[in-house]
Amino acid sequence: MENEQNTQVRFKLFESVSKPWATICQEAADFASGIPEERLISISHSQESIKGIVIVWYRS
Repeated sequence: MENEQNTQVRFKLFESVSKPWATICQEAADFASGIPEERLISISHSQESIKGIVIVWYRS
């Protein structure tokens, strides 16, 4: 990747206590689809009590 010294790791958090998992995952997938493949690091998920959380990790 060009100029790696200036890149930063960023994330976008998608979370909800009322939306279905499919909706949260689709929102994260839609966001991730707009990130160039070489900048996308990963997509992770977690459940905290009744809250669903999906995080998209990427380089800026």
